[in-house]
Amino acid sequence: MALTDLLSPEAVLPALKVNGKKQALQELSAHAAELTGLDERDIFETLLQRERLGSTGIGDGIAIPHGKPARIDRLFGLFARLERPIDFEALDGQPVDLVFLLLAPESAGADHLKALARVARILREPDVLERIRATRDPAALFAILTQAPSVAHQPSE
Repeated sequence: MALTDLLSPEAVLPALKVNGKKQALQELSAHAAELTGLDERDIFETLLQRERLGSTGIGDGIAIPHGKPARIDRLFGLFARLERPIDFEALDGQPVDLVFLLLAPESAGADHLKALARVARILREPDVLERIRATRDPAALFAILTQAPSVAHQPSE
């Protein structure tokens, strides 16, 4: 699964200003609602419910909040590079500065898990992380995320 299946250039936020986890989820929900036509509150509630199960901060300054809001008909991704790191209650205790929001239809099943795994693999590549953190250009961020060279040529799952 290629990230171009999930992410559009409009869904890349190069310098999101937030003061904490809840505000980050609210801002991401607002942007996702704008791009998908879904209800912002539904998205936000879906993300909050998932966070209550345990933080989606996976370590190394990365969080992948995700959920299955009502009425979404395809996998949808939104990437944000935060203006400054925030506490996301990540597994490693480190603040988060890179957030990839993933929304999926209720029926997505394995595709949702494959998309999560793909995003996590790409964002765990040290070279990719370094390049993402070095730019604030939305087009460059989109290119880095969707062309991650060291993982792009692995067989798809």
